[in-house]
Amino acid sequence: MTTARKPTGERRTEIVTAAARIFADHGYAAVGMRDIADAIGIRGASLYHHFSAKEEILYAICLTVTQEPVEQNLPLLDAAGTPTDRLTALVGAHIRHLLHRRVEYVVGRHERPALTPEHRADIEGYLHYYNRRVRDVLVAGMRSGEFRTLDPGLAALGILDMLNGVSGWIRGSADADADDVVASHTALLLGGLRSREAQVGEASSSS
Repeated sequence: MTTARKPTGERRTEIVTAAARIFADHGYAAVGMRDIADAIGIRGASLYHHFSAKEEILYAICLTVTQEPVEQNLPLLDAAGTPTDRLTALVGAHIRHLLHRRVEYVVGRHERPALTPEHRADIEGYLHYYNRRVRDVLVAGMRSGEFRTLDPGLAALGILDMLNGVSGWIRGSADADADDVVASHTALLLGGLRSREAQVGEASSSS
């Protein structure tokens, strides 16, 4: 028996979410379109109405953890406030999105090589742009004296690797874990980035 008809966008989201779980559990190569259709309870023909190939589903999964963060998180870097304020907001948004999309992040990191060259280039374009925007806010913080002078490119890579690594070990409820994970990672990152002058100024203002 098939499930009730759903709006196209809702059904596509359901397919992507279910496929991500199956890919995470069994590996992309071991899963077929029939496995995905069976997991959702729809006919194979219905699945092909939304996606013409398994690789297209993987591409959609990868977009949820690359295009979505670009569109949802990066506007925080354009908001008013100091570089510290903007980076703090981005770290919180990035971790919360990652916890919401944890399975998709895991699949995207491990299965990206299975994408077609064109789709892989699209995904890498989003990743490089996100990295560049993080690098830019670090440069702004170094120029303002808030952050220590570091190689901004390497620092951006290190920050994003640390944040994305959460997807590999977090296991509980995203809502329950989010505040603690955001607080600890923000403290670690800012503690390593703050210049001596900024630390002295912060200590003076709090005394």
